[in-house]
Amino acid sequence: MAQDKFLSNIKDPNSVVMAIDKATRFPEILEVTLAKYKDAIEDFSKLVREVATSGELLERIRSSEFTGKKRMALLKMFRRAVAPVIDTEMAKKVSSVPTKSLIDNYGATFKPIELLKKQFAALSPEGKGALAALIGEYDTRGQIGYSLTGLFFDWFETEFENLMTIEGPRGAGRDIELSTVLRGFVGEYPCDFVIRKAKTREVLAVGFARYDATRGGAQSDDRTGGNAYKVAKAREYCEKSGDQIRIVFLADGPGLAHGDTWRAAVDLDGEWEGNVRVTTMKLADQRVTADWLMRVAST
Repeated sequence: MAQDKFLSNIKDPNSVVMAIDKATRFPEILEVTLAKYKDAIEDFSKLVREVATSGELLERIRSSEFTGKKRMALLKMFRRAVAPVIDTEMAKKVSSVPTKSLIDNYGATFKPIELLKKQFAALSPEGKGALAALIGEYDTRGQIGYSLTGLFFDWFETEFENLMTIEGPRGAGRDIELSTVLRGFVGEYPCDFVIRKAKTREVLAVGFARYDATRGGAQSDDRTGGNAYKVAKAREYCEKSGDQIRIVFLADGPGLAHGDTWRAAVDLDGEWEGNVRVTTMKLADQRVTADWLMRVAST
């Protein structure tokens, strides 16, 4: 079972993680984001001039006046310039979250429209560049995770051609619900990928891919609890059905090497009698093997 506790023997976690670098450095980022958000900043400034209150500004942004993509940019600016307490992800749900509810409950925190008008009337080119950089700060965050999944899929398909297949979204896309691939599985269990035998289409493993540029504290605690649930749910299904599946946690990025996050990965690796393995791209050859994926489970 020592092989299944592989991560516990690694002395320097940084030596086994892979850094995917898609970030644009300063000051180059200012030119890139300003080009992307220039029109949205002009639209926001125009709205500020036209409205009578900050609440009305939010109403205009959330109206059918703008496309979903433009609305997201405007909502990011509203959060940065007017109301940091308004979560952009919540505010974009215009059909399920009424604007009146946002204004009634959080309007007291909105920056006064008089001050906002004064600031945006005198917004300098440098100020526009800074605003664009702020709202575009996380534009590439999801793309790094997609890159990790793509790299793993490419490696897997080359390594196990004609032996096993891997399926799931390489980029943005809906997760695979385990109930759609395992007959008799009950409940929600979204996976990033599913591994099957090529000939019989038998499900051998389910997987989850996460790239952490940085990670720690409460975020790491949340991840730990979620992973423990995934293992417990899969184990419960296998014990009831008699089926056997493995769980692959593809974890990578410099954030994985942080103390709490690394310790959580070490604890997770080898759980459930060796049916769980945590791997990075650098360790995939050693951790995600045909022998492990296809072996008969020990009793």
